[in-house]
Amino acid sequence: MSPIEKNVLLNNILSHSLITPVFQPIFDLTSGKVYGHEALSRGPKNTPLYSPDALFSLATEENRLHELELLCRERALTRYAKLSLPGRLFLNVSASLLSSPYHQKGMTLSILNDLGLDQKDIIIELSEQHPYDHNGLSRTSVEHYRKMGFQVAIDDLGVGYSGLRLWSELQPDIVKIDKHFIHDIDKDDIKREFVRSIITISQRLDCKLIAEGIETQQELDQLIEMGVTLGQGFFLGRPTENPIPNTHLYLQKQAQRRSTFNIDHAETVQTLCRTTPAALANSPLNLVSQLFTDYPTLFAVPILKNEKPIGVIRRHQLHELFSTTYGRSLYEHKPATLLLSDDILIVESTASLSSVSALVTNQEADALNNEIIIVQEGKFIGTGHLRDLLKRITELKIQNATYSNPLTLLPGNVPIHKEVSLRLAAKEDFHVAYFDLNDFKPFNDYFGYAKGDAVIQLVGNLIKELVSPEGNFIGHIGGDDFVAIFRSQNWEHQCRAILDKFALEVRHFYTQETLQEGGVWTQDRQGNTLFHPILSLAIGVVNPNPEECDNHHLVAELAAQAKKSAKQKGGNALYIQPYQNTYCEPMCAV
Repeated sequence: MSPIEKNVLLNNILSHSLITPVFQPIFDLTSGKVYGHEALSRGPKNTPLYSPDALFSLATEENRLHELELLCRERALTRYAKLSLPGRLFLNVSASLLSSPYHQKGMTLSILNDLGLDQKDIIIELSEQHPYDHNGLSRTSVEHYRKMGFQVAIDDLGVGYSGLRLWSELQPDIVKIDKHFIHDIDKDDIKREFVRSIITISQRLDCKLIAEGIETQQELDQLIEMGVTLGQGFFLGRPTENPIPNTHLYLQKQAQRRSTFNIDHAETVQTLCRTTPAALANSPLNLVSQLFTDYPTLFAVPILKNEKPIGVIRRHQLHELFSTTYGRSLYEHKPATLLLSDDILIVESTASLSSVSALVTNQEADALNNEIIIVQEGKFIGTGHLRDLLKRITELKIQNATYSNPLTLLPGNVPIHKEVSLRLAAKEDFHVAYFDLNDFKPFNDYFGYAKGDAVIQLVGNLIKELVSPEGNFIGHIGGDDFVAIFRSQNWEHQCRAILDKFALEVRHFYTQETLQEGGVWTQDRQGNTLFHPILSLAIGVVNPNPEECDNHHLVAELAAQAKKSAKQKGGNALYIQPYQNTYCEPMCAV
C-alpha cells in the first residue's frame, strides 16, 4: 500500500471509528484472580494499519496521534463497560495529550458518567518514554488525572534514561517493570538483582508493581518466588477482543499448593505463647500496678471478662496516671476498665505465624503494638511478643531457603523426609512417586549443562503443573530426581499425564538431526561409541504401610526400588509396586 493509500485508510479509521479494542488480563499472582485488564487497540483487520506500531507511527507522522488516542480511549471504555470486565481498566495515555487542542477537560469523566463507570476502577497508564511521544512525562500530567480521582501507573519502568528519577518525582500508584527485565529472569542473576531493588523501593513507597512480558512458566515461578504479586504477559493471557474473566488455573493451583503446605507445615502462634499475669475487668488499678512491680519485664497486663480478653493496660499509661499530683490516691481504687486500651491483636492459638504476621503488618502504624494476645477458643491463655514473631519468621525463611533446591525452588531432602514422617505418624494412606530421567548423563554431556538444567526445570514444572495441590506434596531430591507424595486418589492419572506431556515437551530440546536419529551418540569413558535414545521419564510408585514402616528411610528405600523397576521397563514408564510387597519389614533384613 502506497503512502497516499495509507493516509486515506488512516483518515477513514478516524472518521468512522474503525478501532477495535482488545484487552490483556493482569493477574494477581498470589491468588490467580484477575486484577484488571490493559486496553490495547487494533486497526482494521487485514490492512497495513492493523498492528498498533504501524497505526500509531503513521498517526504521529501525520500529527494525528492525539486524535487517534482519544478515539482509542472512547472505544476501550465503551467496550469495557459492555463486557462488564472484572477488576480495573488500564488506559494508555501520552503525556502531551493534555496540551493538545483535541483534549477537552473532563472529557474522560463525562464518558465514564455516560457509561456508568467509576473512575476509581480506571488506571491512567503513562509511559516513561512513549515511543510516539517525545514531550515526556511531568508532574502536571500526573496531578491532572489524580485530581479527577484516577490512579496513575508508569509504564515500561527501566526503558528510559531517568526511570528512578521519574518514579521519585511523579510518585505513581503503580509501576510496571519493563519486559526487558522479565525476559529470562530465571536465568539471569543481574536482572534478578535489578528487580529485587525495584521491589524494595516499591515496598518502601507503598507502590504496586506489575511485571510485564511474562512469557514462560519459569519466569513466572521466579517472579512469584521473589515476591512480585501482579503480572501480565503471553503466558498468562494474550490480548483478545472478548476476554474470559476466569481465574488463572496455574496460579490458582500454585496458591492452593502454598496454602495446603502452610496449613500442613505451619508453625502456629502457640509456640510464641508465654504465661502472663492478667487482671479482671473489675480489678482496682492498684492491683494492676502491683503486677507491674512484681514483673519488671511486663509491659502490658491483659484485662479479662469471663476469661476473655477485652483489652490491656500498658505500663507507661498507668505510670503517667499515677505520677500526676494526687494521681494514685484518686485512681488506685478505680476499676481497671478506666484505663483500658482495646487496640489489641487477639489471635487463636492455632493461627499460623504467617497469618499473624499479615495481621500485624496490616495494622495502622500508630496502632502497632508489641503484644499479641493469644486465646484458645476465645479464652485467654497467654501473650506473644512482636519481636519473637519477627525473629521466628526470619528463622523459618532462612530454613526454607536452605532446604529448597536452587534450580527449581522446590523443597529438598529435609522437608521431604519431614513430610513422609508426618504422614507415617498420622497413619495416612498415601503414595510416594519417585521420578527419574533415563539417559540424562549422556544428554547432559552432549548438549551441555545449560540444556541439562532446562530439562530438569521442565520435569519440575510439569510435576508442579499436573500434580493437584490438594493434600499432595512435591519435592526435588537433587539432580534429575523428584518426589511426589499423594494423598489424592487419582495419583495414577496425574503420573500418566506427566509422562505424556514430558514425551512431547522434551523433543524441543533436540535438534532436527538428533530427532531424526532418535537420540544421540556419545563416547563412554573407555572410548566406546554408544547410542542413547531421546530422554524418557521413569516413575516408580509405592504405597507404604504405616503399620510396618516406622521411618522415612525405609520409605525412601522402597521408592528407590520402585524407580529402579520403572527404569528397567525402558522409555516413559510407570511402575506401581504391588501393595502386599510394600511392607517395610522385609527391608529391615536387607
